[in-house]
Amino acid sequence: MKEEEILALLRLQKTPSIGDILAKKLIATVGNAADIFTENKNTLLKINGIGEYAVKNLLNNTRQKLAEKELRYINTHKIKYSYFLDDDYPKNLHNCIDAPILFFKTGSIDFSNKRIISVVGTRTMTNYGRSFCEKLIDELSPYNPIIVSGFAYGVDICAHTNAFKQNLQTIAILAHGLNHMYPNAHKKYSKQVNQHGGFITEFFHDETPLRENFLKRNRIVAGISDATIVVESASKGGSLVTADIANSYDRDVFALPGRINDIMSKGCNDLIYRNKAHILKSSVDLVKMLNWDISPISLPKQIKLFEELPKEHQKVVDYLQKQQQVIDVIALDLEMSVSNLATILLQLELKGIVKPIQGKIFKLS
Repeated sequence: MKEEEILALLRLQKTPSIGDILAKKLIATVGNAADIFTENKNTLLKINGIGEYAVKNLLNNTRQKLAEKELRYINTHKIKYSYFLDDDYPKNLHNCIDAPILFFKTGSIDFSNKRIISVVGTRTMTNYGRSFCEKLIDELSPYNPIIVSGFAYGVDICAHTNAFKQNLQTIAILAHGLNHMYPNAHKKYSKQVNQHGGFITEFFHDETPLRENFLKRNRIVAGISDATIVVESASKGGSLVTADIANSYDRDVFALPGRINDIMSKGCNDLIYRNKAHILKSSVDLVKMLNWDISPISLPKQIKLFEELPKEHQKVVDYLQKQQQVIDVIALDLEMSVSNLATILLQLELKGIVKPIQGKIFKLS
């Protein structure tokens, strides 16, 4: 991109009363960002949604210096960026009308992966939430999803660190510029984030983590993903805002249910009760809903079937060697609970040993 155009985009981002929706209208009408600032005032006023105040701000060149300062930072630190009309702009985000016209990124982010999920929740997660989050990412790892979150305390950092452990790509969406790190305690994870994915922000490098920035950041968390998972939340919280935004984008939302008296389950239970989220009891629910039904491991079954399996797993394999069967009947014949059997079947499916067919019937691969 030419320097003149990137400078204009940066200036556009800093112009008061020009949000991302209006900025996109301006670019579409004028043809590019650079020509917006030299366009005739009357032509600008004809654009739907713009008024005298916004046009006055556009034609005021005092923000040019801010743009020039940011460009120097970008060039000096070799910061990468994505423009909403470029091919490398995330497709999920491109479909959101209020997605940022430009965002900055670090690390080695690769959006060619078709499976992207956001994992969000309270900063004060319980052992119940932590255990579920760890298990979920562990069980989803064969599908190689990108794990997105907000780098905050609690659920966010749990999602990121468990993505590291499973060698999955993870993206941290920041509510401030790249010259800051919030919370400070998470600086120690910065290198790992960049090695396993990277950071994304729409804020200039010296912008601090203001409260309104977090709310603005949430639309990227929701928009960049195929689905948003709320692990735990009180009756109010930023993760519930993210879930609402995801719903407005017509994206799938999942929530972990909890006991009705548990404070950190109230938000999730309410999402489920109000049909704003699918109930998420295990990774099976998400895999099925998102149609991640292609076996992620393609080793030959004759090799896989001879590996040493836990006793209960082998019991299921032996049963399915004789016949394919519906899950409820398998559970009854093997005297297992359906929930326990579902977990075993998922693990066997991830190993490429069994596969589901229509009607909740399972058979050997």
